[in-house]
Amino acid sequence: MTDTTHQAARPSPVAPPAPVPAKAPRGARRWRGPTPWLFLLAPLALLLVFTYAPIVNMVAYSFTDWDGVSPELHYTGVGNYVEIFTRVDLFQVFFVSGYYLAASVVQIAAALYFATVLSFNVRFRNFFKGVLFFPYLINGVAIGFVFLYFFQDGGTLDSVLGLFGVHTDHAWLGTPTSANTSLAGVSVWRYLGLNFVLFLGAIQSIPSELYEAAELDGANRWQQFRHIIAPGIKPVLTLTVILSISGSLSAFEIPYIMTGGATGTETFVIQTVKLAFQFNKTGLASAAAVVLLLIILAVTWVQRRLVPDERVDLV
Repeated sequence: MTDTTHQAARPSPVAPPAPVPAKAPRGARRWRGPTPWLFLLAPLALLLVFTYAPIVNMVAYSFTDWDGVSPELHYTGVGNYVEIFTRVDLFQVFFVSGYYLAASVVQIAAALYFATVLSFNVRFRNFFKGVLFFPYLINGVAIGFVFLYFFQDGGTLDSVLGLFGVHTDHAWLGTPTSANTSLAGVSVWRYLGLNFVLFLGAIQSIPSELYEAAELDGANRWQQFRHIIAPGIKPVLTLTVILSISGSLSAFEIPYIMTGGATGTETFVIQTVKLAFQFNKTGLASAAAVVLLLIILAVTWVQRRLVPDERVDLV
């Protein structure tokens, strides 16, 4: 009894104290703060030199009458901006963007449809993914030349229609309406793959357990899309809308290569390029570029205010 009591009263061994980490040398502690900034020095320098400095110069040139060549330039105040908003021929090119805005709606709807279908287990889905994304990998200039022959009189489109007994002498790029519609259709084919990949990645990031639970509850494909896919891809959908609007306002490659802005297909960017390099009105072209930038920023701000970012938690 005494031995048992003596053993129970024996104190338990005390764990040794954890070793205190040695302090880093004073020199290492001195460099610990600025080290991340040293890694950011090169990209920040490139960003300042090739992005923000040109923007500052562009804004400065927009208040002058510089021709892009002469070393002399004169301050004109807001005269260039007044000219842009008062001359109908300069501002009406924004109406051409309406064709590309309508095409972007078709493009987003088609990309979302294909991404939803190919996110499920269907035959040859990898093949169709490659087919849809392949046009985005092709150079825009090459696409412009290919479709230039596609839409010309007696070209590929007329030949294909002739196989089905449809004979037409319609000039697809001869009138403003048909030309802008054709160019907008080419842009749908050109950029469908980008939106498709964005939607597909967002859909595949949704946990598969949600689909399994929905199938056990008897939900069909439409119900799965409405209650699982649509809320899960809302941030990506917002991003694609912003990209589509900005791309519609700044369309350049396809209309410039195919028509050069003729037959009423001149976009705001084509007009800006012509003002700067064809008519030597760099100051006015800079003002036009600033106006385009402000419009895109305003549209983006309004869109983000109407559809704010919300945390999506489906689990």
